Amino acid sequence: MRMYDIINNKKNNKVLTKEEICFFIEGYVKNEIPDYQVSALLMAICLNDINLDEIFYLTEAMINSGDTIDLSNIDGITIDKHSTGGVGDKTSLSLLPMLAACGLKGSKMSGRGLGHTGGTLDKLEAIDGFNINISDKQASDIINENNFIICGQTLNLVPADKKLYALRDVTATVDNIGLIASSIMSKKIASGAKNIVLDVKLGSGAFMKDLESAIKLSETMVNIGERFGKNIRAIITNMDEPLGKAVGNSIEVIEAIETLKGNGPNDFENLCIFLCANLLEMTGIASSLENGEQIAKEIIDSKRALNRFEKFVELQNGDSRVVNDYSLFKQAKYKFDVLSLNTGYVHAINAEMIGKAALVAGAGREKKEDNIDYSAGIVINKKVNDKVKDGDVLATIYTDNQNKIEEIKAQILNAFKISEEKNYDAKLIYGIVTKDGFIPYKN
Repeated sequence: MRMYDIINNKKNNKVLTKEEICFFIEGYVKNEIPDYQVSALLMAICLNDINLDEIFYLTEAMINSGDTIDLSNIDGITIDKHSTGGVGDKTSLSLLPMLAACGLKGSKMSGRGLGHTGGTLDKLEAIDGFNINISDKQASDIINENNFIICGQTLNLVPADKKLYALRDVTATVDNIGLIASSIMSKKIASGAKNIVLDVKLGSGAFMKDLESAIKLSETMVNIGERFGKNIRAIITNMDEPLGKAVGNSIEVIEAIETLKGNGPNDFENLCIFLCANLLEMTGIASSLENGEQIAKEIIDSKRALNRFEKFVELQNGDSRVVNDYSLFKQAKYKFDVLSLNTGYVHAINAEMIGKAALVAGAGREKKEDNIDYSAGIVINKKVNDKVKDGDVLATIYTDNQNKIEEIKAQILNAFKISEEKNYDAKLIYGIVTKDGFIPYKN
């Protein structure tokens, strides 16, 4: 078998066999197949696409390229969640303690951010002393004691995806749904959980810009999960405005904690409750989504989820006092308000623009080696459909970089669209995708 023939087959729109896909993944991971040949194949895939069988075989080959996690020593029902990413998305920080308080067991392996804000690990490292490097033994002990962990990837998990994604990123081959789905699902399957919920973002701050693409990606990932014997569903959610109000690192942790105290922004709290309800229904703890939402709300009201979060920080060597004393986080040197220049209703907030403004403030990385300012970020004071008067505070900037304030202000003002009427099309949740297809959701 030759890589040349595999490239030629896909160039001519032929379906690749399992053997061909395994050959190219194994050879690439072993450095026996060069980047330029894999680049050619990736471009042929983007131009001619791959079918569900090819996506499944690709996912399987990527999983087999490295280690997998065995959760058989975890006593209980194992769960995992994944978000396709967005601006202000700190969902794991609130959702996992909620699920843990319901008795579900979560082992969440997260990454660092590249772009507008840090990843989940960067947010957690805003907490002094927090340890993301957890051994297998420590992970099992912590999960059995507190029902969940969030940590960095310590194993050689799906090395094929690391190599392929780095290559896709520089060869304009990122935006193929089959390649996106296999990348996400290879890591989810390798992580070992039985029950998986996917939060697929749609909108200006997400990779999926239209509902049709979001449904197709969701259906593809659910199909892969089903074929691997997973209990899985996808929730398509709004990313046309930042999720919650905080966009940064420490300020997102604070917002996640406030949500567990019952004081979170409505959209963020409602999303956490809905995702929790779905996993509770999927695992049989709740009899319906409505029952799951009732349980999730009680978990917040009783502070049981908050207690799980505080214990989680303590078990991973972080300073758990931050739960009740936010002054223990690094504080930004400068704080500036951005004032509205118009009167009306917030019709839209371009999430991507807000994300870029947060990056300029210091909350993210342009290059992997860049340092993050944990205190930097933006707090959105007005959300979509809020009434605004000229001079009202739209957002507050936190930064150590005083020289960039005018640039950040301009980006934020450009992100806000003020109109005379409310946005009646705005919604938080578009629908649920199961093996039976897409089910629209009435917000």
